[in-house]
Amino acid sequence: MVLVPSSSGTQDPAAAADVAAARDRETQLSKFSQTLQHHQQQQQARVASSGNEEANMVDPEKTVGHAERSQWLTTAPEPPSAWREVADYLRGIGLPSGCKLSSLNKKPVTQRVACVLKAIFPVLQWCRSYKATQFKNDLMSGLTLASLCIPQSIGYATLAKLDPQYGLYTSVVPPLIYAVMGTSKELAIGPVAVVSMLISSMVPQIVDPGADPALYRNLVFTATFFAGVFQAVSGLLRLGFLVDFLSHAALVGFMAGAAVVIGFQQLKGLLGITHFTNRTDVVSVMQSVWRSFHHDSWNPYNFLLGSAFLSFILITRFLGRRNRKFFCLATISPLISVILATVLVYVTRADEHGVRIIKHIKGGLNPISAQQLQFSSPYIGEVAKVGLSIGAVALTEAIAVGRSFAAIKGYHLDGNKEMVAMGFTNIIGSITSCYTATGSFSRTAVNFSAGCETPVSNIVMAITVLMALELFTRLLYYTPIAILASIILAALPGLIDLHEAYHIWKVDKMDFLACIGAFVGVLFVSVEIGLLVAVTVSFVKIILISIQPGIETLGCLPGTDTFCNVDQYPMAITIPGVMVVRIKSSLLCFANANFIKERIMQRIGREDEGESKIDDFQSTKLIILDLSNLMSIDTSGIASLEELHKNLVSHGVEMAIVNPKWQVTHKLRLTNLMSKIGGKVFLTIKDAIDACPNAKLASFHLRAC
Repeated sequence: MVLVPSSSGTQDPAAAADVAAARDRETQLSKFSQTLQHHQQQQQARVASSGNEEANMVDPEKTVGHAERSQWLTTAPEPPSAWREVADYLRGIGLPSGCKLSSLNKKPVTQRVACVLKAIFPVLQWCRSYKATQFKNDLMSGLTLASLCIPQSIGYATLAKLDPQYGLYTSVVPPLIYAVMGTSKELAIGPVAVVSMLISSMVPQIVDPGADPALYRNLVFTATFFAGVFQAVSGLLRLGFLVDFLSHAALVGFMAGAAVVIGFQQLKGLLGITHFTNRTDVVSVMQSVWRSFHHDSWNPYNFLLGSAFLSFILITRFLGRRNRKFFCLATISPLISVILATVLVYVTRADEHGVRIIKHIKGGLNPISAQQLQFSSPYIGEVAKVGLSIGAVALTEAIAVGRSFAAIKGYHLDGNKEMVAMGFTNIIGSITSCYTATGSFSRTAVNFSAGCETPVSNIVMAITVLMALELFTRLLYYTPIAILASIILAALPGLIDLHEAYHIWKVDKMDFLACIGAFVGVLFVSVEIGLLVAVTVSFVKIILISIQPGIETLGCLPGTDTFCNVDQYPMAITIPGVMVVRIKSSLLCFANANFIKERIMQRIGREDEGESKIDDFQSTKLIILDLSNLMSIDTSGIASLEELHKNLVSHGVEMAIVNPKWQVTHKLRLTNLMSKIGGKVFLTIKDAIDACPNAKLASFHLRAC
C-alpha cells in the first residue's frame, strides 16, 4: 500500500501533482494485482480439471494456449491513424530537433525559450563547461587549420572561377556561423574542391565568367543562397532522407570522378595555359591540353615551379604520415610553398618570363553582398536548380565527414541540426560575399589530428584568416598560379578511395554500379550527368527490391522452436505437409503483391509435383505466411492475400498468418480477411501448426525435432 499524505487548502501545486501521481500508481498496482490473481485462479482451475498431479509446479506462461495468444493479436487496440501521424509530424515542423511540443508546453516560458535556444545554438550547452585546457588545444588546432586553409581557399576560389579573396571570405563567416549552430566538434568549414568544381561547371552554362564576371559572381552568391535555403528547410521539415538518395556508394564514385576532373583542370595553372576549355569532361580537357602543346601556348617555367612544390608538399605529407614529428611540417607545407614561391618569383622577376601570378587580392572585411543577389534575374529558375544540386552535394559531404569523425570520438551527430546549421551558414554567407561552404575532409582530418576539442578551432581559424585579409593580402601579389594548382592537386588523393570502392564491389554489386556510374558520368560527360546517373541507379535499386522482393521457405532448427531459411541453414527441418513461407519485404503493395502470390503458388506446385511421387500424404496441407518482416500493406496486397486464400482452398490447402505487425493486423481486421481465413492468425509458427487440424502429424514431427 502506498501512503498518500492528506491534502490541505494551502497545498503547493507540485505537491498536489505528486499526490495525484501516487494515487494513480496505487490504482494501477491494485488493478494489476487483481488481474494477476484472477489469471492464477483460472490456471489453477484448468490444471485441477485436467487432473495434473504437478499443479503447483506449472509455469503460468506455458498454460496460456495458442487460442488466447491469437486473441492478443485480434483484440489489439487500434494503431495511430495516418491523420494522427501526419498531425504529430506537422507539430514538430519548425521546432529544433530534440524539442518536443508536448514537453515544451509543460514548462514555464523562460524554460521553453532556453530549451529552444539551446537546441538551435548548441554552443550554449558546451560553452558552460569549456575549460582553459580545451582552449589551448583548440587554439593550436585553429592555427594549424588556418595555415592549410589560406592557400587552399585561394586555390579553390580560382577553381570556382572567382577572384582569390572570395575563397578567403568563405573561410571567415561560414566557420563562425557553424561554430555556434553546428554539432560536430571536428568539422572544418570552408570552400572545398568538389563544390568549387560544381560551381565552375554549372554556373558558366548560364553566364560566361569571362564576358561578364560581375554577373557570374552575383549568380554564384544567389546559387549559394538557394543552396542554404534548401539545406535549412530540409532540416526544419525533417527531410534528411532526401539527401540519402545520393547514397554512400554513389558519393564515393562521384568524389573520385570529380577529383580526376579537377586534377586535369589544374593542368591549366600548372602548365601556364592561357586558353582553356570551359567544359569539365576529361576528353575536352585533354584536347585543350594537346592543342596548347601543339601551339606552344604553355610555359615550362610554370610547370617546373609547380612540380617542384607539388613534390615538396607530397613528400612532407608522406613523412607526416610515417612519423608524428613531421605532422606540423606536413600541415603547413602548402603555406610554406606559397611563401617560398612568392619570394622566388619576386626576387627573380619570373613573372616577366611568363610565370603567371595572382596579382591583386582585395583585402579587408567581408563586404555585404545582399544587394547583389539576383532574385529578379531572368536566370532565377536555372540558378535555383544549380543551388539545389550544390546544396545536396555539399550537405551530403558535410554530414558524411562529420559522422565519420563523430563515430571515432563516440558521440552522436544530429543530421537535422546539421542541415539547419549548414543552411544558415550558407544563407548568411551568401549576403557576406561567400560562396557555398561545407565540411572539408582533408582539413577536418588535420583538425582532428591536431587535437581539437570543440568548434572553437573554427573560430580561431576564421579570426586568423581575417587577420590575413587585413594585413597580408598585398604580400600575395607575386604568388604564382602554378602553386595554387599544386596545392589543389596535393589535396585530391584524399577524395579517391580505392579501398572503399573495392569494398563496395565485394559487398553489393548494385551499389558498385551506382559508384562506377557516377564516376564515369562525371569523368566523360558532365557533373550533372554523373549526379543523375548516381541517383537513378539508387532509385532503380529501390524499385527492383520493392517489385521483386522474393520469398523464402522456413524450416525448424533441430532442438528449438526457431524457424529459419532452409537455404541459409541446411540443417533446418521442413515439416511434412506444411510449408512455412516468409515474405522478404517490408511492404506488400500494388507493385509486388501479384508477384509474391504467383511465387507462392509456384513454390507449392513444385513441392507437390516432387512429393506426390513418394506419398500422397506428403502433399501440402497447410501454408503458413510469416509476415514478421511486413511493416505495411495496401488494398492491393490485401486483395492478393484473399485471392491466394481462395486458390489454396480450391486445392484443399489451408492458410494461416503468423506475427503480423500492428498496422497490418489492423487492416486485416478492417477488411474481414481474418474471418475469411477462419481466424487463423497466430503469434508464432508453432501455434499455427498446433492449431491446424490437418497438421497433427506435422505437430508431432515438430515436437520430435
